[in-house]
Amino acid sequence: MVLMALDHTRGWFSEATFYPLDLDKTNVPLFVTRWITHLCAPGFIFLAGTGAFLSTLRGKDTRGLSVFLVTRGLWIVLLELTWVRCLGWSFNFDYHFIIFSVLWAIGWSLVVLGALVWLPVEWVAAIALVVIAAHNLFDYVKPADWGSAGWLWTVLHSPGELKPAANVRIAVPYVLVPWVAVMALGYAVGALWKRPPDERRRWLFRIGAAMTLLFIVVRFNNAYGDTHPWHSQKNAIFTVFSFIHCEKYPPSLLYVLMTLGPLLMALAWLERGTPAALRPLLVFGRVPLFYYCLHLPLLHGLAIIVARVRFGRSDWLTTNPPAPPAPDGNGFGLPVVYLVWIAAVLVLYPLCKWFADLKARRRDPWLSYL
Repeated sequence: MVLMALDHTRGWFSEATFYPLDLDKTNVPLFVTRWITHLCAPGFIFLAGTGAFLSTLRGKDTRGLSVFLVTRGLWIVLLELTWVRCLGWSFNFDYHFIIFSVLWAIGWSLVVLGALVWLPVEWVAAIALVVIAAHNLFDYVKPADWGSAGWLWTVLHSPGELKPAANVRIAVPYVLVPWVAVMALGYAVGALWKRPPDERRRWLFRIGAAMTLLFIVVRFNNAYGDTHPWHSQKNAIFTVFSFIHCEKYPPSLLYVLMTLGPLLMALAWLERGTPAALRPLLVFGRVPLFYYCLHLPLLHGLAIIVARVRFGRSDWLTTNPPAPPAPDGNGFGLPVVYLVWIAAVLVLYPLCKWFADLKARRRDPWLSYL
């Protein structure tokens, strides 16, 4: 969750006008700053599935879990289209341009998981693995191939833009099929928490190591699993960058292996006990949706204030695309980006701690939806 805020801080405060993973334009610090945040979306979507399984170990029956997942998923989709869209990304209430972003994928993945939980966990694992491994076989299928139902393929697998009405555009970067599978895989891995801690840690590490090794082998062959083959670059570091630059939209097989593999190994290590230096971060993990809904307007609002002070205008930050161009000199170098990121996290810490303590003291049903 904290790394995610770094990516959004970079988006609003960086002086770079190009995609940070563009190997023809980027530099090492900028590439690493963007690439490390690739761990975020797979991590919290996978762990959302794991958390769903853990609720069964705390006594929630299948019907209760299914109802909760469906209703919470629909609630998250509603938040995406209202609070996050208007007060997070846009700072306007003009619905001529909408983005189906990460909460959209999480919400609908929860809804689908609400149906999958009725199946044996082995079946859920099998479905998840098959979809993650095989969905790249359908990369060649385009929305136009679906005729009038092309919009459905855009939502399910092929990122793009929808135009449901005159002057209304919907950008769909987070498609559903692979993200549903990632959450389902997290649910299946949650079954490891029924095992003794030492055995569970061994399995988490082995699965993570196997995924990482599989990523290296498949990626090296350049034959399958990602739409962007890697190539030798101007030096060894940039060749490594090319190797690990995998497709997120939609998340390819190699992207999922590259991110979840190290995350599972890290989880095996953290299962032994959170290091003292990282313990404050647990606060954000206890209230991730609350944190998410606050960090966007905080960062976006701060970017608008800075723009007003520096340039006397901020219209490019509040206008739907195509927005007015930003003025020359807009943005800052990475040291300022990192300072703003740290400051934003520190500002949000007491609010998140207050809400985490509230959830620990009370069991009101509505609190489970935030």
